[in-house]
Amino acid sequence: MSLMSKIKSGLTLFVLGTLCLAMQQTVSSADKKDIVETAVAAGKFNTLATCLKGAELVEALKGKGPFTVFAPTDEAFKKIPEATLKAVLADKAKLTKILKAHVVFNKEVLAKDVVKMDGEKVNGFTISTKEGVKIGAAKVIKTDVMCSNGVIHIIDTVLIPE
Repeated sequence: MSLMSKIKSGLTLFVLGTLCLAMQQTVSSADKKDIVETAVAAGKFNTLATCLKGAELVEALKGKGPFTVFAPTDEAFKKIPEATLKAVLADKAKLTKILKAHVVFNKEVLAKDVVKMDGEKVNGFTISTKEGVKIGAAKVIKTDVMCSNGVIHIIDTVLIPE
């Protein structure tokens, strides 16, 4: 085999390998669910899903993004007295304000970035990295749940803006 044939053969393999890798990455990201689908599929964000519907934010969080969502679990919502939660669900403006406090719009903030943000504020809540990672009073219990349009960090307390 001549040198030129070897070069052409090597170049062909390189191009094919690059195309296969690109196709694999495309399929992988296509397999990922968006923020809302991921939360619903997890089965522990039913109250959050109900709140998102009530505030008419489902379509927004199914959008292109990128988003970073600090998602409180159903257990986090149970910390709120039932009467208070019902009152908030009935007040769309207040509900929307609370839910938007959990979202960083147009930015994907991964755990490796959050741990460098000690003392910084996100949506009015201070990030603390001294004893685990906290945003306000909420402890981050799981990080970097990757979605097709952003990332979810699971928190144990609902963030209530002032």
